[in-house]
Amino acid sequence: MNKPILFLLSCLPFLLTAQEVIELPYTEPTTVSWTGSEKEYFSQIWDTEVTTNVSVPRMEVFRPENPNGTAVIIAPGGGLYALSIESEGRMVAEWLKDKGITAFVLKYRLVPTGEDGVKEITTASQSNPAEIMKNVSDLISFSVEDGLNAVSFVREQADSFNVDPGKIGFMGFSAGGAVLMGVAYSYESSDRPDFLVPVYPWTTAMPVQEVPENAPPMLVICASDDPLMLAPGSIALYNSWLNSSRVVGLHMYSKGGHGFGMKSQGLPVDDWIERVYDWMLAEAFTTK
Repeated sequence: MNKPILFLLSCLPFLLTAQEVIELPYTEPTTVSWTGSEKEYFSQIWDTEVTTNVSVPRMEVFRPENPNGTAVIIAPGGGLYALSIESEGRMVAEWLKDKGITAFVLKYRLVPTGEDGVKEITTASQSNPAEIMKNVSDLISFSVEDGLNAVSFVREQADSFNVDPGKIGFMGFSAGGAVLMGVAYSYESSDRPDFLVPVYPWTTAMPVQEVPENAPPMLVICASDDPLMLAPGSIALYNSWLNSSRVVGLHMYSKGGHGFGMKSQGLPVDDWIERVYDWMLAEAFTTK
């Protein structure tokens, strides 16, 4: 067999599984710069697949066979140093896709890192936590911009995705939840999500603020035993929506820890995404 055919055969598995990827428009920062390329690898520290050193925002698209008109943009967590791209990204997207929901995994811009961003944030958390918060503070406005541009893009291209422009949700985990909150506090009509699902949102990085008058409905997910102490911030976020007479729900599980995503722990929290789906059905954001 000749070399070109052998090459094509070797690429076939990749071609069959290649994910549709869309690059988003973005503003080039003058205060943050990246060297080297984006990296994706299995982190032994976090025991999951991660993406680091994202400098160009993109979305991976998961199109259902029979779309029902609902779209959800998913922002994985990772302290803005990494993205937990499987457990808080692609696995969530696949689950939603099976329900007829068009899902978009957002790779928003991250703190510039070297070969192992997870190792960098782990080391800094033990030796210099203030450095993490400074780097996050310098970067997060660009990550929020990516979130807003993601909503705007999906709405502009709704017809091509078979999506209802009035049923575009935003789901964010941990640092992705901070990005979600930034979106929720700074949207305009073109980039306003129609519903929000913050999952153990990092309210230290994006504190609870005044609720916009037309704030989208929200469902907050967290666990009381979150070791990063994100339960109080999640409750404060819920209360801010409730006290502003906005549509809001809260599922606070007694056990689950932090970063549970789509991991199975043999606990009630394992079914959190089912509760999100129930809520979306109840609020008519999706249909069976």
